[in-house]
Amino acid sequence: RGYLDNITAIGPRTVGSPENEVLAVNYLLEQIRGIERESTDAHKISVDVQRPTGSFSIDFLGGFTSYYANITNVVVKLEPRSGAEHAVLSNCHFDSVPNTPGASDDAVSCAVMLEILNTLSKSSESLQHAVIFLFNGAEENILQASHGFITQHEWAKSIRAFINLEAAGVGGKELVFQTGPENPWLVQAYVVAAKHPFASVVAQEIFQSGIIPADTDFRIYRDFGNVPGIDLAFIENGYIYHTEYDTSDRILTDSIQRAGDNILAVLKYLATSEKLAKSFEYRHGNVVFFDILGLFVLAYPARVGTIMNYITAAVAFFYLSKKMLQPKPRAVHNLKKLLTAFSLTLTSWVCTLVAVLMVAMFVSIIGRALSWYTHFYVSVSLYGTAAAAKLILVHMLAKKFFYKNVNEQYLGDVFFDASLMIWSIALAVMTQMGLCSAFICTLWVAFPLLTKLMIHKEFSQKGATIKFIVMYMLGMFVPYLYMLYLSWTVFEMFTPVMGRSGSEIPPDMVLAGFIVIFTMILSSYFINFIYLVKSTKTTLVTLTTVFVVTLILVCSGIFFPYSSDAANPKPKRVFLQHTSRRFHDLDGNVVKSDSGIWINGFDYNGISHITPHVPEINDTIRTPCEEQAPFCGLPWILPVHFMFRKNWYLPAPEVLPRSPIHFKLLSKQLMPWNSVRLSFEVSGPSHMSLYVRPHAGSALSRWSLGDGMPVTSVGGDYFVFYSRGLHAAPWHFWVELTVPEKHSDGIVSLAIAAHYFFGEDQKSPQLYALLERFPNWTFSSGWSCTYDLFVF
Repeated sequence: RGYLDNITAIGPRTVGSPENEVLAVNYLLEQIRGIERESTDAHKISVDVQRPTGSFSIDFLGGFTSYYANITNVVVKLEPRSGAEHAVLSNCHFDSVPNTPGASDDAVSCAVMLEILNTLSKSSESLQHAVIFLFNGAEENILQASHGFITQHEWAKSIRAFINLEAAGVGGKELVFQTGPENPWLVQAYVVAAKHPFASVVAQEIFQSGIIPADTDFRIYRDFGNVPGIDLAFIENGYIYHTEYDTSDRILTDSIQRAGDNILAVLKYLATSEKLAKSFEYRHGNVVFFDILGLFVLAYPARVGTIMNYITAAVAFFYLSKKMLQPKPRAVHNLKKLLTAFSLTLTSWVCTLVAVLMVAMFVSIIGRALSWYTHFYVSVSLYGTAAAAKLILVHMLAKKFFYKNVNEQYLGDVFFDASLMIWSIALAVMTQMGLCSAFICTLWVAFPLLTKLMIHKEFSQKGATIKFIVMYMLGMFVPYLYMLYLSWTVFEMFTPVMGRSGSEIPPDMVLAGFIVIFTMILSSYFINFIYLVKSTKTTLVTLTTVFVVTLILVCSGIFFPYSSDAANPKPKRVFLQHTSRRFHDLDGNVVKSDSGIWINGFDYNGISHITPHVPEINDTIRTPCEEQAPFCGLPWILPVHFMFRKNWYLPAPEVLPRSPIHFKLLSKQLMPWNSVRLSFEVSGPSHMSLYVRPHAGSALSRWSLGDGMPVTSVGGDYFVFYSRGLHAAPWHFWVELTVPEKHSDGIVSLAIAAHYFFGEDQKSPQLYALLERFPNWTFSSGWSCTYDLFVF
């Protein structure tokens, strides 16, 4: 904890700031030298401060190219006295996003790594392989420092596996949410060594699907270093991730201890493993892994899972087909009944999903989105009760009108079989798609089928007896318990994400969708009880009453989405940029200029809750799009324009930075094949964004960035993110365009934005004054920037 308190005491550690490049680096070096002095003779410790420059393209967010200059990495190698040929890497980052102390993201991981280095160095036992500790200084600039290390550092060649320590929340348990690619032995290392396991292949498949707007250094080591690894992250309380509330006092000592125990054990295991040296020989197939209530992890190769899944599905299909192997009239009758029940179950699911999504849409349209953001129970009593009531209603009506005089026992049996059939088909399809998460379907086929076979006699007796219900519940216990545990993890991760997922996706629709899916899963083997019990009227009335009361309360606005509670804040995120824009023509003359405070609300509610407190921020100042300029002529720090289409522009005085940007065309060369090469020099603050739009008929064919092949962003423009540490040389780059014969209005528009995230240029008096007026339930991050558009 001492390390953590000292790192966060430095304050926000933005790349390029003295806090990040000097104070944090000096603190780390001081601690490492202290550890080195106390280490035993069994080990050799080497320290290197790396300051790489480079660039790469990445398909994260809208897709862009990243350029970095003179950023900082502190690298420590702990190895046996005699040296080591192979190494395992442990990675954290000490930089933070602007205006936040970054305790969980990611100072706590660096503190844990310092303590692990200290513990290992004092051990008298020699390790078999080296352990490289990378304290990387530019992860928040979209993974730049890890790229600089893995592609340029001499020690990178010896790395055979890595552990990446990250955060998507503040404290709690750290979840293994990515492993590989392939290399099942790595998961086995975690299974064997971790003392308090928490891991899920479901989280891996959700994360890698791209539906969470986040990424980690794992991607860089995998894609640019071709190294397999384990990605861990704290996931609890994501409400205050990347805000001013991410302070060291909010991270419990138990969390730090737990993470330290796990990571030390896994690193030690890898550093003494025979498999590390030959990790590429063990690169075969994916692995299915999941923990059981945090007690232990089950892990097995995906190909074994595939065989198990297909066998389970085959047994279920054989069981279902047995009823069809009757004399013909009976078989046809049974098949008809099964398919009817199957269709009815699917119909009830579709009706439920549509009905609940309509409620969610209504709530969003009337401006009551995110009413559950601070009070999660509201989402359950609004969407959960609506889903359950709708499901029961559909089957109640079917029982009453469609199955008028049919034996209840027979119906219960048929609907059980229909649910089994749905899960068996889902199991076969997911396995065919290669999804490791198909193991969930296996649980939902195997356990119910075993239960059914064991209590077959009770099933065929009249009425749902107590003995039958108890045995049925016991048989379903494992899949239900696991599903509830998994749904807790999913909601723990996803609910806070809805507060930072942009203005375009209605969060109520997403959360309602999740709740409906979990309701359908959890109710799948209880639909048959609707047919077995005498009446479900009381249940239906209760659920409907809870739903109606909650809906009325939500519509009345009683549940305010955000909270400024000191112990557990759930703030609304707002970004404000005081910007001055200048648009130049082909001759370099300014044809248009303006200044204002550009405002982006990070969630679907926009600024509707802020307007009562700051009346001038209202819909009369919605930002217009400058159609002729790339990215609408707005100073995006990252290409997230497609996530934030609604923003506001409040007129304000001109921004006059003390260290303005210098942008210069150095040369214009005619190249073969009708091409023109434009070379530029730029110097400015530590963060700049470059936007490129070729004019009609022109095409950007090559440039000096990334691998030389330009990558477009969503919308067709090109985006380059630039950052630098201290004392970086001016940025030189060139772009090459193929051009048409006639180009009287120029061949390319090129814009550059300079962002002032720290120091004397960060906040103007007007920005300060505006931020002061924001209510205390907001986290408002503000900075100054300039935007210049040129035509060449």
